[in-house]
Amino acid sequence: MSVALIRPLVVRTVAVSDPDDLLARLPDTAPYAWIRHGEGLVGWGEAARAAVPPGPGRFDWARGWLSSLFAGALIEDEVGMPGSGPVAFGSFTFDADAEGTVLVVPRVVLARRNGRAWLTTIGDDAFGLATPRTEPGRIRYGDGSLSAPQWEQRVARAVRRIREGLLDKVVLARDLTAVAERDIDPRVLLQRLTERYPECYTFSVDGLVGATPELLVRHTGRAVESLVLAGTTPRGTGDADDAARGAALFASQKDRHEHAFAVASVREALAPLCSALDVPDEPELLVLPNVQHLASRVTGRLSDGASVLDVVAAMHPTAAVGGTPTGAALRVIRELEGMDRGGYSGPVGWIDSRGDGEWGIALRCAYVSGRRARLFAGCGIMAGSDPAAELAEAQAKLRVMRYALEG
Repeated sequence: MSVALIRPLVVRTVAVSDPDDLLARLPDTAPYAWIRHGEGLVGWGEAARAAVPPGPGRFDWARGWLSSLFAGALIEDEVGMPGSGPVAFGSFTFDADAEGTVLVVPRVVLARRNGRAWLTTIGDDAFGLATPRTEPGRIRYGDGSLSAPQWEQRVARAVRRIREGLLDKVVLARDLTAVAERDIDPRVLLQRLTERYPECYTFSVDGLVGATPELLVRHTGRAVESLVLAGTTPRGTGDADDAARGAALFASQKDRHEHAFAVASVREALAPLCSALDVPDEPELLVLPNVQHLASRVTGRLSDGASVLDVVAAMHPTAAVGGTPTGAALRVIRELEGMDRGGYSGPVGWIDSRGDGEWGIALRCAYVSGRRARLFAGCGIMAGSDPAAELAEAQAKLRVMRYALEG
C-alpha cells in the first residue's frame, strides 16, 4: 500500500464558460477522463493518490481513505452538482487479490453537465497548458498471453466444464500487444474514442484508456442506475444484414440466457441496498459502431446513505464479466485464462465528496505505457458456445482500441 497527498486539501470549484471540448484542455500529462456525448470530467495533476491494498476489504479501505481525505478538506464549492468539489478517479482490478487498484484525486478537474461547466482546483499552481498531441505512427501487433488457436482451445475447455455442470457461464478474456513507432499519447486515443463511440463512456485512469458501453452504476443522491450488457453480435455488412443480425441476437436462446444471468446478478446485488428497484422484463438492442448488444437498464432508489463505492462493492463482479455462479466462474478464469487482467473488466470511474459518481466496467480498453499498449476483449462462454465464433466476437471487440491506435 502506498499513499501520497497534499494535506489538507484546499479545494475551490467555480462556474466557468462552456469549454466546448473537454479533451482539448488537457495538458501533456497523464490524463484522467470520463466522457459521454461530450459531457463529463477531465483532470490532470495529482493532489492525492492511493494504491489500494488487494483483498476482500479493498472497497471498504478505499471508502475509508476517501472519507478521511474529503472530511479533512477545506472545500469552497460554488456549483454543488455531482462531480463538483473534490473528485477521485479510480480503477479497481478485476481480481480482488491482484495488485493495481488505484485512486487519484487530480489537482485540476474541468467538467460540463446539463448545460453547466465548472473548474475545480486543489492547491496553488495547479494549471497546465494544453500542448499539441502526437500521433503514435505505425502500429505493430503481437499475441498476448495466448495465441488465437490457444485461446480457442481454452474456450473449448470452458464449454466442457459448463456441460459437465460445474457452472452455467464463464467470461474468458483475451489480450493483444501493440507497439507504436512513437510514444502513445492517451489524448489521441481519447479523442478518437469519443468521436467514434459517443454512446460509450470514454475513460482514462492511470494508463488504462478505453470506451466502455457498460455502466456499472450511476449514483445521484439516492437514485441509482445500471446498464446491463450481455449477448453480442458483430455489425452487419449493410442495413439488411445488420437488421438480420440484430433479430438473430434478440431471438438467440444462448444470448438471451446469458443476458438473463447478467440481469439476475445485478438484481441480486442491488435489491438489498434499494427500497425500490425496476428491472425490465425484456432487453433492448444497443447498437454500436462495431457490435450490437442485448441491453437492460436497471434503476432503483437506495434505502439509506450508501455511496457509489458501496454499490460498486456489492455489484462487482457481475455475471456479465465473470460468470455464474461467481465462485466457480472465478476458479475457471484463473485456471484457463493464463493472464492477469489487471483493471480490465474491473470497475472504473469517479466519486465525489458527497458519494455521488459514475462507474463503468472497464471494457474495450488498453493499458498504455510509452510506445506499448496491451489491448483486451472478453466473451461470455455458455454451453452452446462455438470457439471460432467466440474468437470472432473477441476480434470485433478488439477493433475498438485498434481504431483508437490507428485512426
